Amino acid sequence: MTTRTTQQLFNLEGRTALVTGGSRGLGLQMAHALGEAGAKVMLTSRKAADLEEAVADLQAAGIDARWIAADCSREDDIRKMADQAMERIGDIDILVNNAGAAWGAPAEDHPVEGWDKVMNLNVRGYFILSQHVAKRSMIPRNKGRIVNIASIAGLGGSPPDIQTVAYNTSKGAVITLTQALACEWGKYNINVNAICPGFFPSKMTQATLQRLGEDELAAHAPLRRLGDDEDLKGITLLYASDAGKHITGQWLAVDGGVSVITGG
Repeated sequence: MTTRTTQQLFNLEGRTALVTGGSRGLGLQMAHALGEAGAKVMLTSRKAADLEEAVADLQAAGIDARWIAADCSREDDIRKMADQAMERIGDIDILVNNAGAAWGAPAEDHPVEGWDKVMNLNVRGYFILSQHVAKRSMIPRNKGRIVNIASIAGLGGSPPDIQTVAYNTSKGAVITLTQALACEWGKYNINVNAICPGFFPSKMTQATLQRLGEDELAAHAPLRRLGDDEDLKGITLLYASDAGKHITGQWLAVDGGVSVITGG
C-alpha cells in the first residue's frame, strides 16, 4: 500500500454527502467543508426557500449542491427524503445528522409536548435516517461515514439560567447512539462519530444569546470567543474523509474550551 499524502487523505472527490438541517448555520458550514473538499452535497431541511438560498451559496463557491425539503421529525418524510436523495445523487457516502430542536423551560414546568418534539427530531430522527441510509447504501457497499451533531449540553447539566433539560438529555443520547452504532457497524467499515459544538451564533442559541449576551457567553470560554463560520470545518472533514478512517465512536467538543472548565 502506498502511503497517501495529507491532501489525498482529506480529498472527498467522487463522494456524496447528505446534510440535514443544512440550509443555514452549522449545517451549511459543514456542507461547505464537504463540498470544498470535492464531495457532491445534498441538503435537507423543512423550508424550500432557505434551501434554495443555501444551495445557491454553495454553487457560487463551485460546489455541486442540491436540495430536498423534508421534516426530519417525521418518519415518512425521512425515508422518502433519503430515497429521493439516493435516486438523485447516488449512494450516500457521508451522512451528517444535524437537524435539531431546542425547548427552554424549567424542568418542573417543561411541557411534555416540548420534550417529545425535541426527542423526535434530535434522537429518533437521527436513528431512523442513520438506519435507513446504512441499510440501503452503506452496509451493502461496506463503507460509510456518519457524523452526528451533539452538543456540549449533552455532556451534563447546564448553568441554572440555561433551562434546557430536554435538549441536554437528547444530546447526551446522541453521544450514546453514536457509540452504540459505531460498535455495531464497525464490521461494515462504517465510521460513526459525533461533534459537540459549544456556543455558536445560531438559531439554536438565539434565546441564550439574547438573555446573557454574546460577550458574557464568550467570557466563559478559555479562548474568550464564540464559534464562527469556520470552526466546524476541520473536524467535519476529518470525520468524513480517509484522514479519519481509524476514528470511530468518538466525540469532540468544539467549544473554545468551555467543557474543560471544572467547578462551574
